[in-house]
Amino acid sequence: MRKTIGIVGVAAAASLFAASAVLADDHIRKIDPSPYGAEDEGGAAAHLLTPDVVKQAAGLIKEGKLYALGIETNHMTPAYPPRGWKTYVVQPGQQAGVVPFPNNGTYNDDIVSGWLGIGSQIDGLGHVGVDNVYYNQNHAKDFADVSGLKKLGVENIPPIATRGILLDIAKQKGKEVLDPGPSITMADYQQALKDTGLEIRKGDVVLFHTGWMNMLEKDPKTFGSAEPGVDPAICEDLAAKGAVAVGADTWGLDAIPPMEGNDVFPCHAILLAQHGVYILENMDTRQLAADGATEFFFTVGAGRISGAVQMIVNPVAIR
Repeated sequence: MRKTIGIVGVAAAASLFAASAVLADDHIRKIDPSPYGAEDEGGAAAHLLTPDVVKQAAGLIKEGKLYALGIETNHMTPAYPPRGWKTYVVQPGQQAGVVPFPNNGTYNDDIVSGWLGIGSQIDGLGHVGVDNVYYNQNHAKDFADVSGLKKLGVENIPPIATRGILLDIAKQKGKEVLDPGPSITMADYQQALKDTGLEIRKGDVVLFHTGWMNMLEKDPKTFGSAEPGVDPAICEDLAAKGAVAVGADTWGLDAIPPMEGNDVFPCHAILLAQHGVYILENMDTRQLAADGATEFFFTVGAGRISGAVQMIVNPVAIR
């Protein structure tokens, strides 16, 4: 995304978040042990992405057409407060008055001051818990430290290469952009699967297209203050069927404002904390939707920064 977007609007949602706990609806009030063992830190993707799953997904590549799903990250990218970003480019040798290479060679280096939960990102399993309990019954007091997570850091996210599915809910509803709030119901989800003729399989990455990325360019204030989101029951169903990551072209996947009776970010608690399923945010699915691409090869690798909570990514879809 070449257009620079102002960092406005996101703060409008901050009071809503501050007033609500990050919990799921009433049936997710405690975190169960992982089915993959007491020491598991990689979640579903570390166990369901078998060689057969990867090879079968690779067979979906017919045209070799590439889709970059990440947006650009810069100091103007809207971000959940107080997150921010700055990039500095320096020329250490020249600035110190020393040419470091033979033949007058020069170089640039970069320094970043920022948060990794900005722009297109993958949420690690140490990001959201329920009452301070995180994936696989890890308590915050035992692993969350200002110097980095001692468990569940993004270095545990495995390489993801698998089948991707796009559910174009905006097209299904005949809209360019869905309304904010609980816009994607279980009926919408089931109809979208029926329309595509697809079913969720173990190892899938499932993305929802809502058109919200268009709002980022047209009205960043609205983009950051609300978003269309999915019914928590959909997230339960996706986890039960073996999805390894769920994402959308919104900044938080969940509905803002939330469904009546729900706390904020219920899908975060269901997917990350309860089931070890990764969340992908700010996915630019517009070209996939424009091409009618509903099934494709999907791949992403997160930077292995030890103890980090989330990571900026640029996933790639290939048809």
